[in-house]
Amino acid sequence: MRAIAYKIPQAISAETSLIDVELPVPTPEGRDILVEVKAISVNPVDVKVRANAKPEPDQLKVLGWDAAGIVKAVGPGVKLFQPGDSVFYAGAIDRPGANSEFHLVDERIVGKKPETLDFPAAAALPLTSLTAWEALFDRLKVNDPVPGAANAILIIGGAGGVGSIAIQLARALTNLTVIATASRPETQKWAYDLGAHHVLDHSKPLAQQIDQLALGAPAFVFSTTNTADHLEDIIQLIAPQGRFGLIDDPKVLDVMPFKRKAVSDPLGVDVYPLAVQDQRHGRAAQDSHRDRPAGR
Repeated sequence: MRAIAYKIPQAISAETSLIDVELPVPTPEGRDILVEVKAISVNPVDVKVRANAKPEPDQLKVLGWDAAGIVKAVGPGVKLFQPGDSVFYAGAIDRPGANSEFHLVDERIVGKKPETLDFPAAAALPLTSLTAWEALFDRLKVNDPVPGAANAILIIGGAGGVGSIAIQLARALTNLTVIATASRPETQKWAYDLGAHHVLDHSKPLAQQIDQLALGAPAFVFSTTNTADHLEDIIQLIAPQGRFGLIDDPKVLDVMPFKRKAVSDPLGVDVYPLAVQDQRHGRAAQDSHRDRPAGR
């Protein structure tokens, strides 16, 4: 089968940064399913792994974690899928990726492809959707009341991949007032179309714009973008008992005005409960997915 791989990390401009290769079609065992890949998407994790992860000597590394396709064969332990099913998923970072004609993936991290989406649209969803879901409901715990705070969430970078999913989830599955940020007319319209109640311009000071809404300090702030330059402004926005979540950004973590604990999180969403003054960094429990395999 054809695949796209690399042998050594190097600049993407190099002719051999990604190469076409021929690999044997893998055979599903256990609870693996063999998917004929119809579409993939590229995420920041692909860029970071390709630039830094060195394969074993004389080995190839195949990238690609978001994929959609059709089940061609199943392992003997498979319970959830059968050949012919259309599926989508984010694969496991410790296994070969989906930039290939066929791909093995554990059925327990796979979902049925929505009938309303074609394969490219479905392949664009998994990592952004997982990140948004786990940030809102597993880390920030947005359905838990915050005493004295406005029943609202501010989503910084609402027009991006994760932010656009977070807007929709918060609007559909919570009773929060959803405040998003976007800086251009077209992205502001997009955020409104997705369900945001209010859209602010993150190129301007946010505190004043929040005050003008007359809602009070929001219970939750979720940042999907680099917030290092606006960190103090953002912290001032949140209610005393509120929570601030962000996708890991070393620039932000370096300037956090409070102690950071060592953490490990495959999706990279940090949560800072601001009520604790001397050691504000906290972490919600990991998602206990049904019988979830290692690597996700």
